[in-house]
Amino acid sequence: MTRLLFLLAAALLAQMTHAQAVKAPSFDRLPDDARIVLMPLDVELFTLGAGGMPEPQAQWTSQALGHMRASLQKRESGLGQTLAEDGATEPRSIALNHLHGAVAGAIALHHYLDLYTLPTKGASLDWNIGADTTWLREQSGADYALFIYVRDSYATAERKAAIILAAMLGVGLPGGFQVGYASLADLRSGRIVWFNRLIRGAGDLREAEPAEESINALLQNFPR
Repeated sequence: MTRLLFLLAAALLAQMTHAQAVKAPSFDRLPDDARIVLMPLDVELFTLGAGGMPEPQAQWTSQALGHMRASLQKRESGLGQTLAEDGATEPRSIALNHLHGAVAGAIALHHYLDLYTLPTKGASLDWNIGADTTWLREQSGADYALFIYVRDSYATAERKAAIILAAMLGVGLPGGFQVGYASLADLRSGRIVWFNRLIRGAGDLREAEPAEESINALLQNFPR
């Protein structure tokens, strides 16, 4: 699954245009009294070896999670909404997070790339998280859930050497890249009402300042 994600991301990088946040039809803005539950951050960092295989880096992932949580806490007042983090130990929350990763990947593929547009959806953001979310609404007291999914990779010295060698032969190999999705789901229906995609060959979640820049990019044009 991880290997497939990186192959897809490489293809998207080659074809992508400037990504923009999108809203579901009939959704304009959040109610002033809306409460948002922040789902457990779904984040992993990897190195890319000479052959392009991703290798998970637990310490880097831990650093990234700390920086991203701190950035989100700083943004809470700026979002103008109550943002309470959900407990990561709840099995249903973990399962819902995993489901979001799959749905977000499908949105990134079918909504942004004309070649893969689904006839039944067209240009509309018409997606549902695909699970009963009323339990989360009852448990958290929130009206919406904010999901954040990021996979960030960094080329090793061996990978960089392979990129240079391939370039000399006229072949392009991707280096490290950052793939991120942010989704806002209505907990009454499970419908995704706002979505943003971040796919680029830059960014570094291992340091506080660039990690904050990534959060800012993911939450750009967040509905007020």
